[in-house]
Amino acid sequence: MKGVSESPAPAARPAFFLTKGWRRVSVALALAVTVGLPLGFHWMSGPAALLLRTITLALIAVSIFGLFERWPKRLPRWLARWVLQVVGVGVAMPLTTITIYILSTGAGAPSFWLVKDRMDGWMMLTFLGILLAPWTALAALVRQKEAFARHQALAFDLERSELERQALDARLHLLQAQVAPHFLFNTLANVQALVDAGSSHASAVLRSLTAYLRAAVPLLHEPAATLGQELQLVEAYLELMHMRMPDRLQFVLHADPAALALRCPPTTLLTLVENAVRHGIDPSEEGGRIEIDVQRRGDRCVIRVSDTGVGLRQNDQGLGTGLSTLRERLQLMFGGDAQLRVTAQEPRGVCAELILPAVKGAN
Repeated sequence: MKGVSESPAPAARPAFFLTKGWRRVSVALALAVTVGLPLGFHWMSGPAALLLRTITLALIAVSIFGLFERWPKRLPRWLARWVLQVVGVGVAMPLTTITIYILSTGAGAPSFWLVKDRMDGWMMLTFLGILLAPWTALAALVRQKEAFARHQALAFDLERSELERQALDARLHLLQAQVAPHFLFNTLANVQALVDAGSSHASAVLRSLTAYLRAAVPLLHEPAATLGQELQLVEAYLELMHMRMPDRLQFVLHADPAALALRCPPTTLLTLVENAVRHGIDPSEEGGRIEIDVQRRGDRCVIRVSDTGVGLRQNDQGLGTGLSTLRERLQLMFGGDAQLRVTAQEPRGVCAELILPAVKGAN
């Protein structure tokens, strides 16, 4: 319908506004006492009578303010609700004072406007009501709009944070989806090499690989894994690699029991170990040894994967896609609170050191 606007229904307002009623009443009563008590000592009827009247005016003002805040639900476009509230409070003041003085006039007594002292009292009380009540209502509206704006800003911030978290989760899942084929293709290439060489170990390696993948692939879709799960995968992976090159690969694992329940992105440890095999042990004619050490140190977890392979070479270009993807996944999960360093060892080999926050995984 043209010319009519719909005001917000009470249920549509933020719930915290509905809890502000007691504050309005408290402010109104405090203002009534502040005005009525000092003037009451100079009042003809005494301070108690004036205090009772100012409190009545304050409660009426609060009631009118709250009434027009919710009613009527629909207003003409030209009439703003805040104007209705302020004008309503202002009009209610003289009407209330007239009602008070009429009701307080005894039976048979002359009307209050015929008695100079009572008429002066009515005029002063009406003047104070018109002077203070609308401006107090206007101040309450300003504070209410400021509170609503802060509430909206907080709601927008929370919504933006949630959207950012969802975007990070989506990015993390995308990176994990990239890890799955990367690892799978590398492992299948190892099996293919055994088959091409006619190795008698090819069938055993393939069976071990199948069992390993049944355990490993589900973890790739989890948002986080524990280091205990990672160590199980790494041990199975190294057993596979040892079957492929039994004379060229040795490995040892050291794990602090206090670190096994700590959280990390899936395949974190596996990526470091696979990198050591692919870029360190595989290119070396003599092979080498991989040593894995996982320790908890206070609120940090330190993971070291070192090998005695060929070491860093100029054409390694960051030692492959696996580490660059791992760095990004660490950034998404821990922000800047995780560090990954890759350094050369003497006389040869590489050490990858990863420092993580010691955060326990879900039970």
